Amino acid sequence: MQRVMFVSSTGGHLNELLQLKSLFKKYDYTLVTETGKNNKELKNKYDNVYYLLYGTKDHMATYPFILLANCFICLFIYLKRRPDYIVTTGAHVGGVMALIGKIFGSKVIYVETFANIHTKTITGRLVYKFADFFIVQWKSMLDLYPNAKYGGWIF
Repeated sequence: MQRVMFVSSTGGHLNELLQLKSLFKKYDYTLVTETGKNNKELKNKYDNVYYLLYGTKDHMATYPFILLANCFICLFIYLKRRPDYIVTTGAHVGGVMALIGKIFGSKVIYVETFANIHTKTITGRLVYKFADFFIVQWKSMLDLYPNAKYGGWIF
């Protein structure tokens, strides 16, 4: 059975990623997200759930340290689970895991967030350069990501 890692930051990115939960039963899956009040119950609902440290770029004093720590945690999780594919909706932790996966030979599937209709996300800009499959949810985003595939809304 193929191993698939689903990765996102908490909040809206995680809500989008969980729209793909019907795929979980088709693969040996891993779910990776940040800690948060609203997603503590994920371990009760799903197998192989891993949490990263929560941190946003809005907290610039601590964000670099949290991001660095998450890089090491992502590497540990990746080496433990060794996925064939990484599916991510972003943001920062999704980009980190996508890059680690690409370095170690996983296929990377990136789904650009539904929230952006006319602008690129920071993570999308970075991951677009190396993703094996890049999906946008709005046709207007094909102008910004010409090699992307329009997949429609995942909601």
